[in-house]
Amino acid sequence: MNRHVKILFALAIVGGLSSSSASAEEKGLTVFAAASMKNALDDIDAAYTAKTGVKVVASYAASSVLAKQIEQGAPADIFLSADTDWMDYAAKQKAINTETRTNLLGNSIVLIAPKDSSIGSVTIGQGFDLAKLAGNGRIATGDVSSVPVGKYAKAALEQLGAWEMAAPKFAMAESVRAALTLVARGEAVLGIVYATDAKVEPEVKIVGNFPADSHPAIIYPVAATTSAGTGAAAYLAFLHSQAAKTIFEKYGFSFLIRPSS
Repeated sequence: MNRHVKILFALAIVGGLSSSSASAEEKGLTVFAAASMKNALDDIDAAYTAKTGVKVVASYAASSVLAKQIEQGAPADIFLSADTDWMDYAAKQKAINTETRTNLLGNSIVLIAPKDSSIGSVTIGQGFDLAKLAGNGRIATGDVSSVPVGKYAKAALEQLGAWEMAAPKFAMAESVRAALTLVARGEAVLGIVYATDAKVEPEVKIVGNFPADSHPAIIYPVAATTSAGTGAAAYLAFLHSQAAKTIFEKYGFSFLIRPSS
């Protein structure tokens, strides 16, 4: 069992987190999570509620939006970010309990097109001409200045020498799921999203995979907020469990820690 998990279990015991002793108010948890986590985390929250009786309310949006909401006092117990930058931001604002922070998940980014697109398989490498591939159409991704998937996308395209020509064709969305929707509806001919998002949207297809070394590692950290209720520790412990690992991997995430049990 790693150090973070030991801390979480110890906090859970000290805090008296058993469902039998918790009050009705203490039995609810609010989780702020990156939009790309919705399908997997909904399943995990359902499993956690079934096991403990604790109701979990999840709010999904871009990590940038969530971090700033927590900074401004939004009543969240847990923060799950799609990159380390926004978790670092929350830490600098003293909005999270850094002792509970763990790099929980990994992911990858892919190039997608509408499912009926004529665009076939594309090899993404140095000199990749994304602008030519898009033609007169738009390319959707998250806002490259703030939304994690957009930041990863821009970094990859810059490294591959494709950003300058493709930049004018980008439609910047407020979250990865918003970008996914633009492609699914045919409002963008291409999109750059996480592999996990493409997996859950039947109206799109993956046409290319970005090399892992073309962008910073995609890491999803998790932490309790500084205003978290006593139930946060037990929930974090569940996120570290084998049961959670199984669900996350089902949706295509990589589990970066050794599961507890």
